[in-house]
Amino acid sequence: MKIANSVAFVTGANRGIGRHIAAQLVERGAAKVYAAARVPERVDIDGVEAVRVDVTDPESVAAAAATAGDVTLLVNNAGVLTGANLVTGDMDQIRLEMDTHFYGTLSVVRAFAPVLKANRPGAIVNILSALSWFSYDGANAYAAAKAAAWSLTNGVRLELAGQGTQVTGVHLGVADTDMSRGQEGEKMDPALVARAALDGVEAGSLEVVADDWSAMIKATLADDPARFYGPALR
Repeated sequence: MKIANSVAFVTGANRGIGRHIAAQLVERGAAKVYAAARVPERVDIDGVEAVRVDVTDPESVAAAAATAGDVTLLVNNAGVLTGANLVTGDMDQIRLEMDTHFYGTLSVVRAFAPVLKANRPGAIVNILSALSWFSYDGANAYAAAKAAAWSLTNGVRLELAGQGTQVTGVHLGVADTDMSRGQEGEKMDPALVARAALDGVEAGSLEVVADDWSAMIKATLADDPARFYGPALR
């Protein structure tokens, strides 16, 4: 689908990748951009309509879908990184990861699916992660939630194809955002992630792998996991 003249709804639009996506949608000529955040007063992008949404609150999501009945492009970007592990981590933090990345994303998809059907053709973009494909000590709750979100993306793509809704999953390594503050190593410019995601929508891509590192991680899935995890298990 084309970005120009689309009506977009972006969750987590107050910062990071979501903020760049919302801003680039305006630059690319979207007719309207709903910039959703738990605290909409923190949305500081010219040319958007700020909307209050907490993806972990079904009533909030339902209200947003009722308000934004003209949407043709849905971007699920809202996320959280607690740093919780699975065996010893706080269960409330683990649930928050799953509630945000899996159940939250699913709640938004379910609420907006009829809207996208009515305004077809439409599209959904789910911002995922290279951690959809591997585990990392110190972020295992996040990895499990993103893996679930990846599977969700593949599932809803099949279910929504008949109503003319395109579903694109976007995977990346570490972007230079508030969420990754304090992490060392190379970080991707979030503006480039946003551009890759929107280019993928216009190209009709089922999946966007935004950086070489994520592509390398995905390639390991066809190999013996001992090759990847072996050093960490010694």
